[in-house]
Amino acid sequence: MAIELRKATNDDVPQIEALMRDSIRGLCPGFYDDTQIESTLRYTARLDPMLVEDRGFFVAVDDEDGAIVACGGWSARAKLYAGSAPKGDERRMIDPQTEPARIRAMFVHPRAARRGLGRRILQACEDEARAAGFKRTVLVAMLSGEDLYRKTGYAPVQDAPITLQDGVVIGGTLMEKAI
Repeated sequence: MAIELRKATNDDVPQIEALMRDSIRGLCPGFYDDTQIESTLRYTARLDPMLVEDRGFFVAVDDEDGAIVACGGWSARAKLYAGSAPKGDERRMIDPQTEPARIRAMFVHPRAARRGLGRRILQACEDEARAAGFKRTVLVAMLSGEDLYRKTGYAPVQDAPITLQDGVVIGGTLMEKAI
């Protein structure tokens, strides 16, 4: 599988959201129950348009068929993750000297899992965040992705259960890394 890593565009959004749904359906069973998966599909499988607008979002494209098989990004805005009820200052730009960059919306298609694509995207995000003056990154890992983050140097800070808009709670872990 030959993969091109590039910045996402608005034209990619429908394919990215389909990838998010496929990833949740294929990689979350065993970590979440059916109710949690359905709620996650409903409330987190939507790409935050700020990620594409701010040019911090990557897609991994399969050269054979043009399919987006992985995605993820980083942000210099206050919003930490999708799916929660909106908060007032989520669009606020954060200070790289005092706050960590946010790693957001990391998803891999089940057919492309465990091929290093998540690591590749994560490295690109960390490199860009470092170049923008950030010293640390932070993310809220879904349980299905926590192992990848640990293996790439992220340390758990605390449990961070996510209450979705319908009241369903999914497990998550707040994790941080010096970059």
